[in-house]
Amino acid sequence: MSDHHDSDGWFDKPANVSKMLKVFYVICALLVIADFIVHRHIYHSWENVPAFYAIYGFVGCSILVFIAKWMRTFLMRGENYYDE
Repeated sequence: MSDHHDSDGWFDKPANVSKMLKVFYVICALLVIADFIVHRHIYHSWENVPAFYAIYGFVGCSILVFIAKWMRTFLMRGENYYDE
């Protein structure tokens, strides 16, 4: 058995990252298009807004990031917290 490993991983190459981002964007676009085609069983009137779930997910994730940044101000310890 050979223990040959390349120093660079697959995601370390910019061309591969670019390909993955393009695939990701295409999948996102297809899901938004599918939102107009697939029948949804809605329970509330605001769910009838086009791309509601994409907007809802983005806003929810953004709020979580801002809350985490705010919590970092009082939860974060110094770099040498455990070395003292």
